[in-house]
Amino acid sequence: VDVRGQVTIVSINRPHARNACDVETVQTLHDVFHAFEDDDDQRIGVLTGVGGAFCAGADLRELSTGASIGFSWAGENKGVTRRRLSKPVIAAVEGHAVAAGLALAVWCDMRVASETAVFGVFCRRFGGPMPNGCTVRLPRIVGEGRALDMLMTGRAVDATEAKLIGLADRLVPAGQALEAAVGLAEQMASFPQLAMLSDRASTIAQWDYTEAEAIDREIEGAKPAFEEQFQSGASRFV
Repeated sequence: VDVRGQVTIVSINRPHARNACDVETVQTLHDVFHAFEDDDDQRIGVLTGVGGAFCAGADLRELSTGASIGFSWAGENKGVTRRRLSKPVIAAVEGHAVAAGLALAVWCDMRVASETAVFGVFCRRFGGPMPNGCTVRLPRIVGEGRALDMLMTGRAVDATEAKLIGLADRLVPAGQALEAAVGLAEQMASFPQLAMLSDRASTIAQWDYTEAEAIDREIEGAKPAFEEQFQSGASRFV
């Protein structure tokens, strides 16, 4: 964990396994991100992996022993992808973001991908399901048809295609994903937070409501920003 001003950078550090995560690592990610969420001085999170890979999913060596059978990355036992945080998190993706690593990427609000990035449901090849939030979040990002294509075939999606289908929000040269993500995070951290966070919360929650109900919630959630920050911001603009 590295802190730069109001940005918290979390790096998965298991390069010998392309940052595939054992259960201990997943639960540590849960604890680290909840500590970030509870820290009033920190505004934006960045998730990345060291050594040229984002995350290759679950550690298959651990899984093959039966030690992690039944554990869910989106489960209630410190599953890191169980719920979205109340603060934004940006994924900085170099190399593979596959299987549960793809789930981590789509758990984040945005994805900055380098030209080396590869996304995919590679666990399809080994009979692995995706109990990690990916089957819910991926279609909301790329659409049902594209999500089913990825989920059912397990094929690799390179960085260029990921940008075309909306899976990657920014495409940068190799080796520059982290710095680009941190730069984006610093820009977001510099904004007045109430309005950004209320718009974010409404966007995430609106799937659960009818259009009219979602708009009512959008209006209600925006009131603190109007009352506490927007009038002074408008005055500065004028």
